[in-house]
Amino acid sequence: MVFRVFLLFFALIPGAFADVCATDDAGQSLCLAVPAQRIATLSPGATELTFAAGAGDKVIAGVNYSDYPPAALKLPRVGNHTRIDLEALMALKPDLVITWVTGNPPAQIELLEELGIPLFAIEPRTFEGVSSVLERLSTLAGTEESGFAEAERFRKGIADITEEYRDAEPISVFYQVWEQPLMTINNDHLIGKVLQLCGGVNVFGDMPRLVPRISAEVVLEANPDAILTGSAEGESDGQLDRWKEYSGLSAVVRNNLIFVPASPISRPTPRLLEASKLICQKLEVARGH
Repeated sequence: MVFRVFLLFFALIPGAFADVCATDDAGQSLCLAVPAQRIATLSPGATELTFAAGAGDKVIAGVNYSDYPPAALKLPRVGNHTRIDLEALMALKPDLVITWVTGNPPAQIELLEELGIPLFAIEPRTFEGVSSVLERLSTLAGTEESGFAEAERFRKGIADITEEYRDAEPISVFYQVWEQPLMTINNDHLIGKVLQLCGGVNVFGDMPRLVPRISAEVVLEANPDAILTGSAEGESDGQLDRWKEYSGLSAVVRNNLIFVPASPISRPTPRLLEASKLICQKLEVARGH
């Protein structure tokens, strides 16, 4: 009788037994009875975003190349984003697994679903998407105060850059993702959005694929004023040397072969803010060449 009265008392308190809910980037709604305490992240980007959402102390596992922040280097590894060690993952007893929409193997994700593991799929494709993911991850982890603050910091930072470079003189840009095979990005890719943010005109922005393969011939035909690529430390590593052979190429004539740190620009995380500032600064210098 006393127990029933106890339950009735709490049932009358709004939110006393409310689930923690959020909708992921695949459109699936997830509700947890209590905030997650044991989180596994199945991509380097997911690891970084979960830490940024204030839930780093709740992350119990990551995958290969989960190298930021430095604390992530100490996490147990459960494979890589394209092949998960399910036995190792299950042994850690996660109460939430953060997956990558297009990066993780569908068959293994389906198996995790069948095993009843709570899954939350993320893959932000816009600046606002980065802030939104931070807010949703912090909601699921019960770290709203820090997660929402970081989301707002990122949101304001992007707004400030937008205002600063609103009237920047357009400059044509080719972003080289990979040398062999030669690959770039279109304007739907977050890197493409960074270029636009800085007043850059992506010469392959209208291509249908997010990360298309191209030929050297079409780059020469486009004749960009600047060529950018990512390297380990943002230092020249020879990736753009091939373009020096084409002495008539505008980017070569203007000495605009530009390197930026690869990790911050290639992951949709808060570090994209600092990467955007750097690219905008480098393109501003390139305009004067």
